[in-house]
Amino acid sequence: MAVFIHPTAEVSPRAQLGDGVRIWNQAQVREDAVIGESTQIGKDAYIDAGVHVGARCKIQNGVYLYHGVTVEDGVFLGPRATTTNDRTPRAIFPDGRMRGSSDFRVTKTRLCQGAAIGAGAILICGITVGKFAMVAAGAVVTKDVPPYGLMRGNPARLVGAVCGCGHSLHGDFAALVTLCVHCGEPIPTEAVQLRQQLRG
Repeated sequence: MAVFIHPTAEVSPRAQLGDGVRIWNQAQVREDAVIGESTQIGKDAYIDAGVHVGARCKIQNGVYLYHGVTVEDGVFLGPRATTTNDRTPRAIFPDGRMRGSSDFRVTKTRLCQGAAIGAGAILICGITVGKFAMVAAGAVVTKDVPPYGLMRGNPARLVGAVCGCGHSLHGDFAALVTLCVHCGEPIPTEAVQLRQQLRG
């Protein structure tokens, strides 16, 4: 499948693009970034140098993925979702000298398979968003999100568990294998256990 790059997009010749990647208007993909097959990158998105993005991801308009971020397969990032990569950012030293790129301490962030990040969410660096977890729109995430966890708020807190299909899980799950009322598929064991843990 052919790669599509919109004429207004800026893609470094050193970036690696998998088959079927689609990059839209004014997006920028920096040097040594790796984009997996069939991933879609929306208008005005920014993929920093060295960022790794897996296959079949949807990166919506205006998403910022900075150096030190790894995105696994099948991740969704909603419009204007933003990552960070330095816990103590400064433009200058205390004596007024300008900081250079080598003076920043990159702290890595990982978004695991199937995770979904809502529109306008901010991910503070150093966290892991677990597989098929869900971060609500506008959330400010400062700590790890467990697999199938649902986080919302500022600062974000764990408020529930979600199925692999994305719907919130409700009810009393006495058995570890239960069918989701939305998709009809078995709810993953990790999601059931998380829901039971939250119910206390």
